[in-house]
Amino acid sequence: MRIGILDILGPPARRPVDLAYQVLITKQYASITPQAISVWCRRSGHETFYATYYGVGRPHRLLPADLDVVFISCYTQVSHLAYALAKIYRRAGIRTVIGGPHAKAFPVDCLRFFDLVVGECDPELVADILSGQFDPGTVISAARPFDDVPTVEERMPEIRASAFFWGRKPLLLSAVPMLASMGCPYRCDFCIDWSSTYRPLPADRLRADLRYLAEHLPDLLIVFHDPNFAVKFDDVFETLESLPPGRRPPYIIESSLTVLRGDRPRRLKETNCAMVAPGVESWTGYSNKAGVGRTGGTEKVERVAAHFAQLAENVPYLQANFMFGLDSDEGDEPVELTKRFMDLAPFAFPTINIPVPFGGTPLHGELTAAGRILATMPFTFYYAPYLVTTIKNYDPVTYYEKLVELYSHAASPSMLSRRLRTTSHRVVGYVHRARTASFRSDIASFRRILDMLRTDPAFLAFHEGRSTTLPEFYRRTGERMLGRYAELLSPADRTPDLSPAGPPRHHLTIEKK
Repeated sequence: MRIGILDILGPPARRPVDLAYQVLITKQYASITPQAISVWCRRSGHETFYATYYGVGRPHRLLPADLDVVFISCYTQVSHLAYALAKIYRRAGIRTVIGGPHAKAFPVDCLRFFDLVVGECDPELVADILSGQFDPGTVISAARPFDDVPTVEERMPEIRASAFFWGRKPLLLSAVPMLASMGCPYRCDFCIDWSSTYRPLPADRLRADLRYLAEHLPDLLIVFHDPNFAVKFDDVFETLESLPPGRRPPYIIESSLTVLRGDRPRRLKETNCAMVAPGVESWTGYSNKAGVGRTGGTEKVERVAAHFAQLAENVPYLQANFMFGLDSDEGDEPVELTKRFMDLAPFAFPTINIPVPFGGTPLHGELTAAGRILATMPFTFYYAPYLVTTIKNYDPVTYYEKLVELYSHAASPSMLSRRLRTTSHRVVGYVHRARTASFRSDIASFRRILDMLRTDPAFLAFHEGRSTTLPEFYRRTGERMLGRYAELLSPADRTPDLSPAGPPRHHLTIEKK
């Protein structure tokens, strides 16, 4: 069969600054599962065509027009582009399958446009999809996440296509996606991995990948896609340390501060860790991830900042992840505490996330029950700078005012100057400058929304949950984001179906036709 696999990484670029970012950065966001599906299909003798779309060109032309089946992976922000492409493929008689974060979060909505919606996936499930074992209009899932992660060597055709430029030459920012584990032991209510089971993957597979990269692609950056890297710290790091010091490739991880305690930051340095992105989340909650017990408030800020300082002595680049707008946030304190952290740890670049109620999470269930999700807001806006819920302790105007305050502090000239003084790495300095400029662009977006909230009663009523009429601003913005594909989706197509999904048909229990 002729099988297409398309990984949608970003929306169409609309401005020169978007184009540069998406070519250099978004291009490197390729996911592992689409690459694994391509390998599994190739192993079975099928002719496979794999591509990533990072906002440049025409995505429907990245794959041949005469496919038998197309697999599309996407996250929620770009789901409308996936829907438009599904319409094109279905008109051509191609069977359409969607997976990835959006499919897991909102499977019922996906069924409006795709023949099959996949939760968890493994080689056997893919084989059954290709042999026609499932009726159209079905949500399906493997019984558990796959363990068979194809090696880097097997995935090299996909890695060249996604990470290299013109499919041939790796550049400074080219990255190889890898996994050392699946799942996360924490139960953060906003995270799509909240109910997953942590499982380390075979160490011999990781060791083989590291050796292959050291021999064939030395110094190429590894990005570990583990939701929480090295929970089994010693086991993972014994594998990383199995390579001689001079042959260890640089790598990026997302991990919790609880994991990175004691002398472990030193082992990060010794194994050539280039970046760590711990999740702090909140100064009043999620303290188990921060390793501070029940501590909160100013004491938590100081202890977390000290922990980041220890990491900064061993890792060139740090990112601190925060949520602002949780039900535990109230008054000025969350803003002042986060600003205090920035002052104590200028070397850690902060990301300040707006809570997004992704389907299947406890946060989505709680906000749905309380009627706090803006039900007619298109999925295109399920990311910052947009707000798709009502915030418990802030009205919309106050909330955006505080976002402007937070981002302004993070992007101030004095803060940038302090960040640059904390590093001698030229590349890290460039990244600090670029991300600061991005924050300043975000501030402009926040202020535009804030101005509409202050001056447009209908816009304010929508964000206060008093009206379900979608403001014209979002309709126009959504069409600009879709570009040439906007005509394929009607207003009804863009209005999400947030109905809860029933249990998927599990691969091991289905009754085959």
